[in-house]
Parts: sequence; C-alpha cells; structure tokens
Amino acid sequence: MRRIVLVLLVLAVAAPASGCSTGATGRAQPTATLVLDFTPNAVHAGIYTAVARGYDRDAGVALKIVTPTASTDSIRLLETGRASFAILDLHDLAIARERGAKVVGIMAIVERPLASVIAAPPITDPRLLHDRTVGVTGDPSDLAVLHSILAGSGADPKAVKTVTIGFDAVPALLSGRVAAATAFWNDEGITLARERPGFHVFRVDRYGAPAYPELVLCATSARLRADPRLARAVVDALVRGYSATLADPRAAIDDLEREVPGIATALLPAQLQALEPAFRAPDGRIGDLEPTVLAAWARWEARFGIVSRPPDVGATFDRNFVAATAP
Repeated sequence: MRRIVLVLLVLAVAAPASGCSTGATGRAQPTATLVLDFTPNAVHAGIYTAVARGYDRDAGVALKIVTPTASTDSIRLLETGRASFAILDLHDLAIARERGAKVVGIMAIVERPLASVIAAPPITDPRLLHDRTVGVTGDPSDLAVLHSILAGSGADPKAVKTVTIGFDAVPALLSGRVAAATAFWNDEGITLARERPGFHVFRVDRYGAPAYPELVLCATSARLRADPRLARAVVDALVRGYSATLADPRAAIDDLEREVPGIATALLPAQLQALEPAFRAPDGRIGDLEPTVLAAWARWEARFGIVSRPPDVGATFDRNFVAATAP
C-alpha cells in the first residue's frame, strides 16, 4: 500500500546477501541481510530487539538490517540475491507473484491489516463520505481498501471522489483538504490522535476485509530450498524478539532507540501499544500464517482488483518455518 519515500540505502546494494561472522562461541555464523518494508518504526520493534539482544546469533545467524530507498527495493534485492530476506506488504507480495516473482512468505510480522480510512471528526460513519473527497496515495491497494470499507458499510464506492495526495494524509486531513484519507491506523492514526483528537479510524478488517497479515517476512523459493536452516534461524530469532517485545514493551523501545539513532521517539510508546494485539494471531502464536485467513484474503485481493485472480495460497506461503518454532 505504501510507496516508500527516499531515505538512506545501506549495505544491500553494495554487499552480498549472506556471508559469515563470528558468534559468541567463536564459531563462524552465516550473515543474512533483512530488508525492511519502510523506515524503522514501532512495527519493527521485535526485529531490532532480536538483534540488540543477540537472539539472532543464539539462533545461528547474524542479521544485518537494511532500510530501503523505494518500495521496489525489497523485491529487486531478493530476486537478484543481494538480500536474503525482506519484509513485504502482503499486497506487494501478491502483485510481485502475479508478475512471476518467485517470492514466498514465511512469517507474519503483524497478524492484522494496518490499512484504514481516517476521516474528519464530522464523518462518524463511512456512509457519510457520499459525495465527499477522499485522499489516496496512488497505490492500487488504496482503492481496494477504500472500496472495501465503503462496500462493507453499505455505501456506494462510486459516490465517493478520490484525489491523489501521496503520503500527506496527516496535513491533508488537518487542513481540511480532504474529508478522509487512506492511511495506516498505527502510524497516521496515532499522529492525528496526538495532533488533534476526534478523527475517526475505519479499519478495513472491520468493514468486510479478512484479518489478513499486513506485513510478511519473505524470501525467494530458491533460497528456501538451498538453505532452509537459515530461514528457520531467522524466524526463530524474530519470534523470540517479538515475544520479548510483548513481554516488556518499554525495554523493546529502548532497544529500538539504541539500534536506530535519530529515530523519532515521541510516538513510539503509543504506536507500540496500539500494535501489541496485532503481533499475535488469535491462537496466541507469533508469526503464524493461518491458511483459512489467507484463503479469504486471496479472494478479497482479487475481488477488489489488486490482482487479477486469487493468489495460490499454498504456493505463496510456507508455514513450515513458523510451525517449527515453539509458541
């Protein structure tokens, strides 16, 4: 859903995806590059906790975290072998696979959609957006989210106007330029609540969309075949990292601040608190990829035009790596 603004490019373009480093035992450990989906934020707390506390090395791998410069970086770096793993938006994964990319999801980072429509205080129901203007970023999934929320509330998607505003949802809403905007409830939603309380957040999974995992850890099918132990080590480290994050959110924020100098800290506690329920599946597992949920997501993905046909869930995801990790 989100096209990533220009930030810094580190390691991935200049360095190979994997190599070796020396762990605490003195033995060589494989190094794996993990490309994020966006600039570091509260969603990634468990990843940085895993690295800060050495959970990756305990599992037998040294993780190097990379911030992308554009939304296409993750797929490109995976396909060219310059990255071992990447966090992908689930819609981007579906689109990439439809064009032929052999990329597979192996762990959910969050177990709920982060997509929403955020509306000005007078708009207490999506049906009140009739004949109003809604801002969208321009990504194909934006319209899918908007139309799903409108249809799920009983509104007519054709009766709502849209305008492309890029990633300026917060200023566009605060200025009254738009009546509502597609945005993430864990990011722009928290920012708006701090800036000016009263905005209404309509989450897509509360208006007919399945509770799909918005962000997924991915690798190429070739890499998974060649080195399944590496993938299992990464999943094990991240599951442990997110477990620690849930157990002590304040300590996880400290880890994130130490690992990412200069990160904006003011909203981290509120963002992480909002995200905590999304880090676990309904059964309590971290990272789970539930087939029934994914099958419903695949139908929704095609119904609202993100892809032309429902993704093949069995080929798009491999649950074996999370299944091998203790809850």
